[in-house]
Amino acid sequence: MREPGTTVMQAKRLGVFTCKADSSLLDAARKMADEDISALVVMDDEGSLAGIITRTDLLRAYAAHADWTKCHVGDFMNPNVITVGLSTPLSQVTQLLLDKQIHRVVVVRQEEARLRPVAVISAADLVYHMVREYRELK
Repeated sequence: MREPGTTVMQAKRLGVFTCKADSSLLDAARKMADEDISALVVMDDEGSLAGIITRTDLLRAYAAHADWTKCHVGDFMNPNVITVGLSTPLSQVTQLLLDKQIHRVVVVRQEEARLRPVAVISAADLVYHMVREYRELK
């Protein structure tokens, strides 16, 4: 991971779990539980990045609303998503997570003025690569 040439594209399988802003929080929670993931990328009707909703956002909704299941993703998602491109070095992703005190970034591909999500890189992914790098050096 310390090698400046190791990029997001080289390190991550592409693919992303998504939902829409008008999805119910119950549907989002079920998808996270079924897929054993901690966040969903929120997409607009054109397939572009609209936000992100995390387990923590679901907990916030649960604590604030007795009937949280009827709330929508758009009411609790974060529209200010930290993104990186496919050629971003993993070292830069690591620094972003630390500097912004976040757990994941969304990997996007720019298509004209739109951002198309293609993957998510999490702190867990980076720890995996740290261990792999250590084993390769041994």
